[in-house]
Amino acid sequence: MIRFQFVDDYRGTHEVKRMCAVLGIQRSSYYKWRATQSARVTRQAADEALVERIRDHHEEWDHTYGYRRMTVELAEDPDVDGPVNHKRVARLMRANNIVGVHLRKPHITTVKDPGAQVFADLVKRDFTAAEVGTTYVGDITYLPYGTEGKFLYLATVIDVCSKRIVGWSIADHMRTSLVEDALYSAVNEVSLE
Repeated sequence: MIRFQFVDDYRGTHEVKRMCAVLGIQRSSYYKWRATQSARVTRQAADEALVERIRDHHEEWDHTYGYRRMTVELAEDPDVDGPVNHKRVARLMRANNIVGVHLRKPHITTVKDPGAQVFADLVKRDFTAAEVGTTYVGDITYLPYGTEGKFLYLATVIDVCSKRIVGWSIADHMRTSLVEDALYSAVNEVSLE
């Protein structure tokens, strides 16, 4: 698009054929772009008017509507000319940062024990270290496997300085023994070095 605009801007001073050859574009593509310029301007004006209606409805419904419900709302709006495709509404909302509320059920993988002991943050959210082997952190993640919606759980112990995994454990549960096994694995790895 920018190259076509460049050719259009300088067609009075340079030959179109030469500029297209230098810029690596087809002359027929440039002329087609030029012929459809008025249609693009009209479409852009229509999109801007539709974005204004989307913003009005979005404000009216407390910023909750996504593109699907917004498409239905626009179909019933007398100020909008004709039907509006949901893909167009999604594109315009995305381009203009208009986002609705996502009501998805969270996937709960951990059942918190109310009587469990809470430990202090010993690294105080500082994930840097000057020397290898001075600070270690851990993480647990779940990995989907099979077609039945089952998960494997991976516990890791990571050296903060080198970002190297020094211990890990994998199991089909997320009990304390998973983390203990990862810690034992890290201790064995570090003692071997």
